[in-house]
Amino acid sequence: MGIRPARCYRSLDERPYTRVAVTVHKKNYIGTIPQVKIRQFNMGNPVKEFSHILDAKAVRATQVRDNAIESSRISINRYLNRVLGKDNYFMRIRQYPHHILRENKMAQGAGADRVSDGMSHPFGRPVGRAVRVLKNDTIMSILVDEKDIALTSKALMRANKKMSCGVHVKVGTDTKSIGTRPKEITDVAIETTVKAGAETVTKEGETAAPATADGKEASGKTTAPAGGKAPTGKEAAPAKKDAGKKK
Repeated sequence: MGIRPARCYRSLDERPYTRVAVTVHKKNYIGTIPQVKIRQFNMGNPVKEFSHILDAKAVRATQVRDNAIESSRISINRYLNRVLGKDNYFMRIRQYPHHILRENKMAQGAGADRVSDGMSHPFGRPVGRAVRVLKNDTIMSILVDEKDIALTSKALMRANKKMSCGVHVKVGTDTKSIGTRPKEITDVAIETTVKAGAETVTKEGETAAPATADGKEASGKTTAPAGGKAPTGKEAAPAKKDAGKKK
């Protein structure tokens, strides 16, 4: 059985069904929690400083399922990755699907030749997740440079046909409104820089060691025992004589 159309779930008449208690299970109103279908909330380059932000805002108040947001995310991200490159934008999904959708599934198999209407207002079982958005709520945002505004706006409008709420694009310069960006790439860059600096200092502090007959550099170091200094030539000679006497 295929997925039901969006019109079956976009109504805001019922109250939000979001009570999930992780630590105190007695207060958990939802027995089965469907998995979130949005696989990634941050995409692109979070380190680069961009000049403009483009927000995809909802045209009307409605419920948007997570599979619609995921479909829009994939389409927009692939387009921007192709036309701008992965390092020339940063994209973030601004909404999280807290609302749990319920459905009263009809019986199938034996006796399916007659369909029963069942109860008039059944509670149903959890089948998916959705985002409850109001008018002008920001669904997703993208940071880009000024020269890439036209292409980014065209990419965001791809979500207009995938979401039941409709989408319009707003351009602004308040890039900090997108919130705190990930720092994984920044940490990796700093760690690489520190390692490169340490290697440079080590190379500058090294002195050339004389080469041996087989072409390898002689270290000139002697291995010391665990508890003291390395034995010199005079101290090592008597040890060899004593070993011969014992034999």
